[in-house]
Amino acid sequence: MTEKLAAQLLEEAALTLEEVAAGCRVEVDWVIARVHDQVLAGPPDPDPAHWAFSGADLLRLRRIQSLERDFDADPMLAAMVVDLLEELARLRARLRSAGLDPD
Repeated sequence: MTEKLAAQLLEEAALTLEEVAAGCRVEVDWVIARVHDQVLAGPPDPDPAHWAFSGADLLRLRRIQSLERDFDADPMLAAMVVDLLEELARLRARLRSAGLDPD
C-alpha cells in the first residue's frame, strides 16, 4: 500500500478546523471547545466554518491534547503548562541569540 504525503511549511499554512482536528487526532468538537476556552491567541470569527489556524496553533493544540491525555489534565491547566513551555523556549532562544548557553 502506497501512502502519499504532502508537506508544506506549517507557518505559512492556513489550516481548517477539520485539518487541525485531524492533526490532533481529536473530534472537531474538541477543537471548538478549546477555541472557546481561549487557549489560542486572537478572537475567532463566531462561525467555526471561517476559522483558520496556523502551524503554531496546531502545535499548541497538539501539546494541550497530549497533556490532557497523558496526565488527565484540565484543559485550562494544560494550556497554562503550554504557555510556560512556550515562554521557556522564547527565553532560551534569546539567550542563544545573545551568545549564551541556555542549558
